[in-house]
Amino acid sequence: MKKPISKQLTLSGLLISVGVILPMVFHAAGGGGPVFLPMHIPVLLAGFFLSIPFALMVGALTPMLSSFITGMPPAFPMLPIMIFELATYAAVASLIYRKYQLNVYIALIVSMFCGRVVAGVMVWFLTTLFTTQLPGPIIFIKGAVATGIPGIIIQLIFIPAIVFAVNKYFSDNVQQAS
Repeated sequence: MKKPISKQLTLSGLLISVGVILPMVFHAAGGGGPVFLPMHIPVLLAGFFLSIPFALMVGALTPMLSSFITGMPPAFPMLPIMIFELATYAAVASLIYRKYQLNVYIALIVSMFCGRVVAGVMVWFLTTLFTTQLPGPIIFIKGAVATGIPGIIIQLIFIPAIVFAVNKYFSDNVQQAS
């Protein structure tokens, strides 16, 4: 069943807000964004609960607003990389889980893989056109994955748990209402 636009906009705003606040909490507590990947969590959740256009919007706007409000991620070169990477996470998760109705784990892993590939393409693009001082795309992706292993583990544990819990809550409430 399609969600009304007002519900999708409201949930989009909530997830964007969490995506801006959660990294601030991690940084204040001494945790690093590249290690725990706190911005990725609400963006990936957007893919599971929103249609593709709204999920894409959450993925693109979250790092952009966070950068403007908090300075994280830095405007260049990380912001353009993260805009495309996170937008890909959300759009691919929405496509696989909501449209094709595949397993939550498959959607999560494929979206994480696709987002990393897009990040690598953006690194290549930035180093080629702007001679940005970044490692090559493969080295960048390997480094991001190696550094982000704790965050990836958190995502693989908590995102499916949240998706299952929310889906169960709403299915239980629909059954009680009938």
